[in-house]
Amino acid sequence: MAQIVKRTLGDGKTVHYDVRTRIGGRVVTRTFKRRKDADAYASTTEADKLRGVAVDPRSGRLTVEELVGRWLAANPAKRSSTIARDRSAASLYVVPAIGARAISSVTPANIQALVTDWSRRRAPRTVRRTYDVLRATFAFAVANDWLARSPCRGIKLPQITGTRRHDLTPEQVIALAQAVGEDYSAAIYLGGVLGLRWGEVAGLRVGRLDLLGQKLTVAEQITRGEHGRQVIGSPKSLAGTRTLALPTWLVELLAAHLARRGLTAAVPEAYVFVMPGGGPLDYSHWRRRVWLPACRAEDCEGAAFHDLRRTAATLLVLEGVDVKTAQVRLGHSDVRLTFGLYPSAVAEADRSAAEAVGAYFQKQHDDTRATDAR
Repeated sequence: MAQIVKRTLGDGKTVHYDVRTRIGGRVVTRTFKRRKDADAYASTTEADKLRGVAVDPRSGRLTVEELVGRWLAANPAKRSSTIARDRSAASLYVVPAIGARAISSVTPANIQALVTDWSRRRAPRTVRRTYDVLRATFAFAVANDWLARSPCRGIKLPQITGTRRHDLTPEQVIALAQAVGEDYSAAIYLGGVLGLRWGEVAGLRVGRLDLLGQKLTVAEQITRGEHGRQVIGSPKSLAGTRTLALPTWLVELLAAHLARRGLTAAVPEAYVFVMPGGGPLDYSHWRRRVWLPACRAEDCEGAAFHDLRRTAATLLVLEGVDVKTAQVRLGHSDVRLTFGLYPSAVAEADRSAAEAVGAYFQKQHDDTRATDAR
């Protein structure tokens, strides 16, 4: 309970009232000149504590920049690539705009004005990603009792009108596999046939291949961390660690690839694919030197390696593979991610369904008309 202590100042006449209460593990003191103000504050504070919304008034003086720093350092389990992305968004767009402000002074109107300004100069997807960082930062403040409510409330965000993608046909995948050359053709098929992510292909080691058993295990990936350095870690989620069956022809292609590089089971930690100099694959260099020239040569400009994964997902649907199996093979933790990856296949399947049902009713319609004519 809050304590109210009457205190007489040095002149012997002036009286102040100190209200002392414990919030967030520390004693907070507020001073008032009138007893009724002290009583009102004590009552309100105790009610806020019961509702779980009481905050230390001093924590509100924390600046947004300081809050961002604490938030970024608060989750040791966060992937290095995610930290790099979040830190970049915060340093480029959040801190320059409101970094010096006290967190208690930021209102929903301030956040909306900031988002509106971003929307004038940035793509909708970038705005939404940056806003997600801002929202998570203020949610962190609320969770730590530094704020009673987040200012990220009721914010209107720009609409994302389309998804940047390039629908690659199986024929284009084959053409790209030929265009990148024998050192990387198998990598293209791992993306287009198995649906592996770029980082999973780059992080694939010899010991994860079981060519006799015709299977492959995804257990590591290479991503880009802070300052552009490569980071070797586990897949994006628990579901990303998976073992996939390989078609016979791909087993033969991988076996030929390993033989050409002189790799055997005696070197299980060796990477299956490397840069020309022998180091682990670096996406920016590989994309510039290998992928983009191949895309230009095969009239696939604008395609990204991730589009191979979309092709794999599309083929799973069109070949009648159930969604749960597709989810497991693609390493998705949520089936909604699987549905989101193959809209082209869903649209084509929907068209096929419409034609099948339409053909049935067309036959009934024609039969009925023929009967009536007789």
